[in-house]
Amino acid sequence: MDVRRRNNVTVTGHPDGPAVVLAHGFGCDQDMWRLVLPALTDRYRVVLFDYVGSGGSDPAAWDARRYSSLEGYAADVTEVCEELDLRDAVFVGHSVSAMVGVLAARSVPGRIGALAMVCPSPCYIDDEAAGYRGGFDAADIDELLESLESNYLGWSSAMAPVIMGNADRPELGAELTRSFCATDPAMARVFARTTFLSDSRDDLKGVTVPTLVLECSVDALAPREVGAYVHAAVPGSRLVTLAATGHCPQLSAPEATAAALDDFLGSLS
Repeated sequence: MDVRRRNNVTVTGHPDGPAVVLAHGFGCDQDMWRLVLPALTDRYRVVLFDYVGSGGSDPAAWDARRYSSLEGYAADVTEVCEELDLRDAVFVGHSVSAMVGVLAARSVPGRIGALAMVCPSPCYIDDEAAGYRGGFDAADIDELLESLESNYLGWSSAMAPVIMGNADRPELGAELTRSFCATDPAMARVFARTTFLSDSRDDLKGVTVPTLVLECSVDALAPREVGAYVHAAVPGSRLVTLAATGHCPQLSAPEATAAALDDFLGSLS
């Protein structure tokens, strides 16, 4: 198995610098990090990749069973880390990748030495009994998935601008729409169910590496209650709230995102 080709791995930046792995979220690919990348490449060895089923990954490697759980995506991460022989890398995970990073860090201790969670959510569904607010009730998620599965392209055109936010900058919503629509619908359906039905709350308790929780002040997918929950659940974590809206600050507020990451990375040295 050629892991680098399978996951369309790109390595750039300072060849001898500390390793930083940038991981994209649902419906996206590594290009989503392009505006943040210049702030990192002078000092860090930056690793980018696409999950199987996304971007320039090898579609022949797709396995619906493997990718029907977050552990399958975490396996992609651990295999990339092992292939590149990364040590104490900082894993920067956007959206669902934040929880993928939690699983990967647990799976290969020593290879991932810190986590930066960008707009994370361990569970999108409210749990009234536990006093947890994820932002959606079960019926909301069922409706979202039903709409996605019946008309993926239509769902993408309607939902991507909502997820992106920043209605005054329609070009951002248009970019996310194009990214969603470029994803194979059959693969996207599996990734969507894995993303929106997962519950990683218990996994947060096992995080032992330095962790940054980076949230936006307004986010339709991950309200601030979720950021507060993740921060409280991960001992010693740092919570930073960007003066930004939407679920993709690496596109809508790249300078602020890069500054927050740079500050966190600097604190680790």
